[in-house]
Amino acid sequence: MLDRVYPWGKPVRAQTAQRIYAEVATEPWQIEAYFRLRREIFAAEQGLFAGTDRDAFDAHASPIVAQGEIAGMPDGVVGVVRIYRAAEQADTWFGGRLGVSRAYRRVGAVGTALITEAVSTAHHLGCRCFLATVQEANARYFEHHHFRKLEAIELLGRPHFLMEADLGRYPARLSSSFRARAS
Repeated sequence: MLDRVYPWGKPVRAQTAQRIYAEVATEPWQIEAYFRLRREIFAAEQGLFAGTDRDAFDAHASPIVAQGEIAGMPDGVVGVVRIYRAAEQADTWFGGRLGVSRAYRRVGAVGTALITEAVSTAHHLGCRCFLATVQEANARYFEHHHFRKLEAIELLGRPHFLMEADLGRYPARLSSSFRARAS
């Protein structure tokens, strides 16, 4: 006899999208979802901020979203990152606040799409040096994506690394797309 709550004997995991793509957020629903996911990750989950993680950089940053796609239709924002030009040097860009929704953290394509879109978009816009502040726990992941550690720093009471991307590994283009692993 089947269990009424779990007819297959255990909880069914939610379906994740099979295609992940990243792009600069331009639609109002994308921007709303971008800030909502950032708030969920950096304020609610990690407790780095009280209420919101918005700051002065958001006024001129380009928000980038990773979206899942199921049956050719967007399934929602599943990852976020922002990029912005350094105030003191026009050819230096920063990336930060990279986060992936809980349901997609084991889908490696999301982080890859976000990093690729962030660095390639900045490169396309004239970047000659791309820097990111990365939480210590994620530094190895960024090294795998052709970033090198420049220095250890502390931000928001947590250890981070200032890291630089190898721009030669990121062509100056827009819109990254990756096929996700089956869920």
